[in-house]
Amino acid sequence: MTHTLTLKRIEPVTHDTNHLWFDRPEGFEFRPGQAVELALDADGWRDEKRPFTFVSLPDEEDLEFVIKSYPDHDGVTERIGRLTPGDRVIIDEPWGAITDEGPGYFIAGGAGITPFVAVLRKRLAENGHLEDCTLIFSNETERDIILRRDFERMNGLTTVFTVTGDSDPGDGVETRRIDRQFLSERIDPARGTYYICGPEPMIDDIETALRDLGVPEDRIVTEDLG
Repeated sequence: MTHTLTLKRIEPVTHDTNHLWFDRPEGFEFRPGQAVELALDADGWRDEKRPFTFVSLPDEEDLEFVIKSYPDHDGVTERIGRLTPGDRVIIDEPWGAITDEGPGYFIAGGAGITPFVAVLRKRLAENGHLEDCTLIFSNETERDIILRRDFERMNGLTTVFTVTGDSDPGDGVETRRIDRQFLSERIDPARGTYYICGPEPMIDDIETALRDLGVPEDRIVTEDLG
């Protein structure tokens, strides 16, 4: 089943990322962390579907997405960044492997952060804090860090930001890849669930590193959003 959504509002989050609010179809249900296949409701674009994750919560009025534009290689995301209120998109039914399976470590690369937004927001709303959760978030440069201030304001959440293409970022941002050594300094393999989302090569490397560090496979949850 497909649903047509009308854009209500769009605001920039970073230099190439936007927060979009859409009207919510009556009876539409989803879980925090789930995604949908989304296409532009325009001639020549309706079959060009891309996966995007809700950052809104299931009990909120609007459906919200945070979407990074890639003008060099993906016409869909570039056009999404130029949408205006009243424009329409088409979505399928929700899907996704990232759901809240308990506190732990949320490890993301770039736009792979989006499944974690609603999961952390929901957990924060229910518990009042995120003292048992750590976010490890890698980007190319400091200005690419999506929703950084939002994460830093989440009560109790430990945040670790790192960049791989910026040798001199600001305070609070490291300049290392998330590899076995990096993880060994920041995780306790004996506790928590390990959530990973990002490009497939990154997921594979981090999974291997976590297993080498003694994290059981049944406590690793991954999602590749393409």
